[in-house]
Amino acid sequence: MSPENAPLVLVSNRGPVTYEDDGTVKRGTGGLVTALTGLASHRDAVWIASALTDGDAERAREAGGKPIEVTSPAGGTYSVKLVASDPAAYDRFYNIFANPMLWFIQHYLWDLSNAPDIRRHEVEAFEWGYNVVNEDLADAVVEQIDGVDDPVVMIHDYHLYTLPGLVRKARPDAFLHHFVHIPWTQPDAWRVLPTRIRNDLYEGLLANDIIGFHTRSYRWNFLQCCRDLLEGYEVDFDAGIVRTPDGREVWIRHYPLPIDWNATRNVASSPRVSEFEGQLLRRRRDHLILRVDRADLSKNVLRGFSAFDLFLEQHPEFSERVTFMAQLMPSRTDVPEYAEYLERIEALVAVVNHRHGTPDWMPIHLKLRDDLEEAMASYKHYDVLMVNAMFDGMNLVAKEGPVVNERNGVSILSENTGAHEELGEFALSVNPFDIQETADSIHAALTMDAAERARRADGLRAIITQRDPGDWIDWQLEDIRKKRA
Repeated sequence: MSPENAPLVLVSNRGPVTYEDDGTVKRGTGGLVTALTGLASHRDAVWIASALTDGDAERAREAGGKPIEVTSPAGGTYSVKLVASDPAAYDRFYNIFANPMLWFIQHYLWDLSNAPDIRRHEVEAFEWGYNVVNEDLADAVVEQIDGVDDPVVMIHDYHLYTLPGLVRKARPDAFLHHFVHIPWTQPDAWRVLPTRIRNDLYEGLLANDIIGFHTRSYRWNFLQCCRDLLEGYEVDFDAGIVRTPDGREVWIRHYPLPIDWNATRNVASSPRVSEFEGQLLRRRRDHLILRVDRADLSKNVLRGFSAFDLFLEQHPEFSERVTFMAQLMPSRTDVPEYAEYLERIEALVAVVNHRHGTPDWMPIHLKLRDDLEEAMASYKHYDVLMVNAMFDGMNLVAKEGPVVNERNGVSILSENTGAHEELGEFALSVNPFDIQETADSIHAALTMDAAERARRADGLRAIITQRDPGDWIDWQLEDIRKKRA
């Protein structure tokens, strides 16, 4: 089969859907699935992903390892190949090495005076977990591209850093493109890992032809890491190229991820969103502050609530006039650090509500659930959108909110989010660790005059609607064509 006629092969840990034990199908969650759903809709593709549930594993067995046609609850039909790994290996892969080890490194989350401690437990999680799952998915890729001349494989995120090397060994002619959806940290952050493990990860990743990141700064950090942590590799910062010891050139690029803003607006106009709007507007105070996030350590939820606490203390004139609505999706609760973090969030909310609340007013309204339509109703009516993540690959909330908001709401945006490179000019930029600055930004946003609110909101909308996921995909495919030529 010629490469022009062959479908792209996409590889990620999480697929576009998951099968529940009762046979129902749920849409996959997260920004990566959103991005790849656009790619799968844009061009014929086979999507290879891990079987995450018993239902996924059963469906994979029924399909005999072949791709299956799947209709997503969110719309669209995809050809999906689900790969079931040994459950013990997958647990090591996901819960010990990928999360928290790599996630914490790539978000600067380790308190290095206390953690991590690398023992045999962690090393075996890499050898008998991370590598095993990468091998399983690599085998599925090699099987899928059998008989295809010069196939194109697009690999996604931090779960699959060793997979490209395995595919490259089996199919030297394959074109491998890897997009990393989370931040890439500076060299010292990676020194947490034993040298051998670190080298295996980098060598696997550098088996690709192109490696993509969301921002210029992540791209720059990766080039620095290759220079400082590896031997025998030549790094050309100006060209964005890493030359491997065997003479290959790896292009290092950045492709900021846009949202499907038309689809977002379509969801915002749905009847169920209107129902939530009615409930929200009946209870609405003068001002609404909103955050929509996973309850992830990197999202900096505690400091956001602490800044609101400080704002209420310093500006009592806003008492009973403002509500901070936080819709948080519990995340990775089987990882002890995350379970503890969720408990701390609930405890801080209780403290702030007790300290400032009245019989008729609860300052923080915490919702621990994932409901897109409910979030969309809140997007339409916030006065302030808080995105104060410590570090974030892109953060699509920073783009979704402004594109549907009807009140010229003001964005408070951490300078450490990927979205800040594009949107910082029209947001109130904050250092996510500076609680006083964040409190001051809340006050500035709530007291900003209408003309300035409109200027900033118009600027955000103009940037967000310049591109859509099709453009993001075309940008990457054009680089693939250039490099192949």
